[in-house]
Amino acid sequence: MWGITRTRYADCNGSEASEETGIVLNIGGVKHVLCGDVLNRFPETRLAELWNTSKGCLEDLSSLCDDYDSGKGEFYFDRDPDAFKCIIELYYYGEIHIKRGICPICFVKEMEFWKIDLYFLDDCCKGDLQEAEDELAEIAEKVQTILVDREGDPSARGWQCFQMCLWKLMEKPESSLSARVIAIVSFLFILISSVVMCVGTIPDLQVEDAEGNHMEHPILEAIETVCIGWFTVEYVLRLISSPNKVKFVLSFMNIIDFMAIMPFYVVLTLTSLGTAMMELANVQQAVQALRIMRIARIFKLARHSSGLQTLTSALKSSFSELGMLLMYMGVGVFLFSALAYTLEQSHPETMFTSIPQSFWWAVITMTTVGYGDIYPKTTLGRCNAAVSFLCGVIAIALPIHPIINNFVIFYNKQQVLETAAKHEIELMALRSREAGAEESGPQIQRRSVGVAAGVWDNAMHSCHSDTDIPLLKDPRAGVQTPSLDRSFDS
Repeated sequence: MWGITRTRYADCNGSEASEETGIVLNIGGVKHVLCGDVLNRFPETRLAELWNTSKGCLEDLSSLCDDYDSGKGEFYFDRDPDAFKCIIELYYYGEIHIKRGICPICFVKEMEFWKIDLYFLDDCCKGDLQEAEDELAEIAEKVQTILVDREGDPSARGWQCFQMCLWKLMEKPESSLSARVIAIVSFLFILISSVVMCVGTIPDLQVEDAEGNHMEHPILEAIETVCIGWFTVEYVLRLISSPNKVKFVLSFMNIIDFMAIMPFYVVLTLTSLGTAMMELANVQQAVQALRIMRIARIFKLARHSSGLQTLTSALKSSFSELGMLLMYMGVGVFLFSALAYTLEQSHPETMFTSIPQSFWWAVITMTTVGYGDIYPKTTLGRCNAAVSFLCGVIAIALPIHPIINNFVIFYNKQQVLETAAKHEIELMALRSREAGAEESGPQIQRRSVGVAAGVWDNAMHSCHSDTDIPLLKDPRAGVQTPSLDRSFDS
């Protein structure tokens, strides 16, 4: 691309192009002189049409430019001059690059104005455009969710209305004071349950049954029962209020909620079957495993912590880096454990009895933990250990920076999206108030479907400037307003 010889081009201060063979453009106060033969390379564009029309009847120019000065021979366009510098690259290089600092969405509007197809946009810039469109879609989705949380769905009736109110009460702490209270109470129950689970393992707080087996204190069991009762009621109410039951049950956080309450009822069922069933060794091991599963309830805190949610999302976006870290560690563990086993065989008191048994030594050495329960005794074995922990430090450090960078990028993106969504809501409210001030009569005080549609018109329709970017579409134009299914998803 960069090897293409640039055609003669001059701005208003140049003398390489004449006004007889080209046209003078005034783009936002910046003058350009473009040659006609250069513009005709792409005859379907606005500039090529302007050049061909200017040689004939000048009365047809009103639809192609904003103004024309016959004395100076200048065509005026009220457009972004910086974006136009990118536009004219098409006529010289055959493709367009978006310069840094120009909004990709607004630049697409510029290309549409100059009648240039997106095909001529370079692939590197198409990626930026797609990213900007995705962010715009996320902002629109957040705006829709906020609108439904504030106003509700006007088409909801009967059970759907009750379902929506119950969902907002259980899932949207910011929607009302009662919902915030329920969220705080749920958070406290999670903390209390976790503390009771830990305290119940202290031997001094345990009691002995008739057979001398240690059991949890009855008071702690009562507290545990109350907490499980709250978790059960909360889960059932959220399941009832969710319109998409299958998606609700298969959601990761809801699976954790189910795992947090399921062991209690399984143990309660096994206990009710009698002591003969509980005396079976397999049943006792299953009960112990189910009791250990209670630790899953600590993950319920992620439902009430935006920081944990951000961390989880950042780790999801870093699967490739985490996989690379595991691959490095796996190769290193296999290599250095095999070398340690081979080098330590000559020592009579070797601690490396097999390669699989040496895996543990390689793991704690490469991660620089070094418990000291197994260590090399030969000189070559110690050299191998030194190289192994140096390689371990490098292997761990290499993917760490991309993972941290992904977390920072995702966190900053979330902050920007939330701020943009709130700004859009404020802008919609301002436009709706301006529209309401222009209306007369008391009928605008009642929120009906017609008034709601008017608010959407004033808030969502694009303005006269074609650089306006509407986030939401008119619901009467075939696009539905935020629905219960979309706003209720977990």
